[in-house]
Amino acid sequence: MHPTEIPKKYIDRIIARRGRLHLFERIDPARTALLVLDMQNVFLEPGLSPMEIPGLQQIVPNINRLARLCRDNGAMVVWTQHTAGREWRSWARNLAAPETRDRIIELTAEGSHGFALHKSLDVDEADLRIAKRRHSAFVGSSGMHEKLQAAGRDTLIVTGTLTNVCCETTTRDAMQLNYNSIFVSDANGTRSDEEHLASLINLALYFADVMTTNEVARLFETSRSKGVT
Repeated sequence: MHPTEIPKKYIDRIIARRGRLHLFERIDPARTALLVLDMQNVFLEPGLSPMEIPGLQQIVPNINRLARLCRDNGAMVVWTQHTAGREWRSWARNLAAPETRDRIIELTAEGSHGFALHKSLDVDEADLRIAKRRHSAFVGSSGMHEKLQAAGRDTLIVTGTLTNVCCETTTRDAMQLNYNSIFVSDANGTRSDEEHLASLINLALYFADVMTTNEVARLFETSRSKGVT
């Protein structure tokens, strides 16, 4: 599991800027969606692909716990699945070697084994599943924004992989679109502790509330006790 504690010097900056560490003291499940980004075989299944993230399985229990918590309280659960293609020219031409690019396109093709959500995930048939074609689930890559707006959701709980790529990019875009975002520090994963922590710091400073799974659970508990749910 990656470290989840933001160094004190950044916490001090956050408090100096907005007067407190955490943005949210309660949550309205009817306006909330859990986003689980790209927890697919291509990233989780050992030996399947060069995109495998070692140790990613460690965050699955926290994601499953949050999914059950959201369903039990009336919050929406959304699973995204990444697919890459040559039409994404800035990535295909510049950011991937041809052999790597071709393999990624093959492994993330819709309907393929690599594209599928990993079997360890607690996915309910009532949950929303969305294919996305960019790192961000916004920027017109998936239709997710329109679906969230139609469902009256303005608060997002962000989990999944990679912390510093799809998860951070989606959270940054969410703030630009006026969503309230909670980034779950122990339910996101990437290739190294350094990359993970850098994202937590950036997001906590400028884009989101960064919380642990236990802290998010307490938000729901507080909301129930205050009669929000």
